[in-house]
Amino acid sequence: MRDLLPTLLEWWRAGESGALARVVRTFSSAPRSPGAALAVGPGGDVVGSVSGGCVEGAVYDLCLTVAETARPVLARYGVSDSAAFEVGLTCGGTIEVLVEPFSREGWPGFDDLVTDVLPDVAADASPLVVATVVTSPGEGAVGRRLTVRPAGADGTLGDPALDAAVTADAVGHLGNGESVLREYGPRGERLGTGVGVFLHAFAPRPRLLVFGAIDFAAAMARAGRLLGFHVTVCDARPIFTTAARFPDADEVVVDWPHRYLAAELAAGRVDATTAVCVLTHDPKFDVPLLRLALEALPAGTYVGAMGSRRAHAERSARLLEEGLAPAALARLHSPIGLDLGARTPDETAVSIAAEIIASRTGASGRPLSETTGPIHGG
Repeated sequence: MRDLLPTLLEWWRAGESGALARVVRTFSSAPRSPGAALAVGPGGDVVGSVSGGCVEGAVYDLCLTVAETARPVLARYGVSDSAAFEVGLTCGGTIEVLVEPFSREGWPGFDDLVTDVLPDVAADASPLVVATVVTSPGEGAVGRRLTVRPAGADGTLGDPALDAAVTADAVGHLGNGESVLREYGPRGERLGTGVGVFLHAFAPRPRLLVFGAIDFAAAMARAGRLLGFHVTVCDARPIFTTAARFPDADEVVVDWPHRYLAAELAAGRVDATTAVCVLTHDPKFDVPLLRLALEALPAGTYVGAMGSRRAHAERSARLLEEGLAPAALARLHSPIGLDLGARTPDETAVSIAAEIIASRTGASGRPLSETTGPIHGG
């Protein structure tokens, strides 16, 4: 849904109304994860997707109905019956979609949400969770929202005890960005049933730190932006490290790489979602930077370094001589990227981006035609 926020904010500020559809639960090999969204605005304009195309037409029609009636609807879409031409998911999964009316009156704090979440709107994005009632025996309860931030919660789901239980659960999702549908009793009983609440988590964009102001870094910035990273390019050479050379980067920093990373670590601006790509090819930059990254960055942080196998062997030997523990060196992805036969900067960026994704998900990186099981997880 993050990509829809700027458009939704334009509609909201203009006082336009429409409908917002969000995936709140998935089963089996569903094409999109909880939180995926589609919105229909003024004049029937549509943005986003909830299924990658399988049921978009049906959801669009439902959005038009909800926009007209101003009544939220929870819909389920499963395996399609091609013989009966039913609407469904050809992938074999099942999704539940909450469709709500969207307007300035119906979501009065929406501008604050966008300002908190989007780094393009706010310099320092902060995490939040929007809790929305999806099912309830109470009349008019579906669609009520509670927004949970690190500093506290705003809004109500209709009952103080329910608010307290949902807020406590939402706090656990502020850092991990995981969106999930939870079931409660009418008074927030965690072992109860009847009230479904969708916890829609908005975490700040993960960071991609690219060191080395070269053409491969420009391609990596493009790939990182496409994948939703907040991209920083850093190099100590001011003549090469300019915003004009890296238009896709969110930040271009002139500093010694290890000094910049040390400052970011001290400020708490890197975490396990951060990816570090070292493309400098220069030992005086690489060695102190990689030693710091491999020793100090949280477990799970992707750290990759470009270079030939010979360069990797020489760099590894130097790092060990400098006192880096073998276990820390084992974290390094080098030579960087997956084996795609990449040669150009853009091809290389694709191979690096693919390895970052595989590292994050724990996937094998093998062709899907050679694997079994659900394609989308599930």
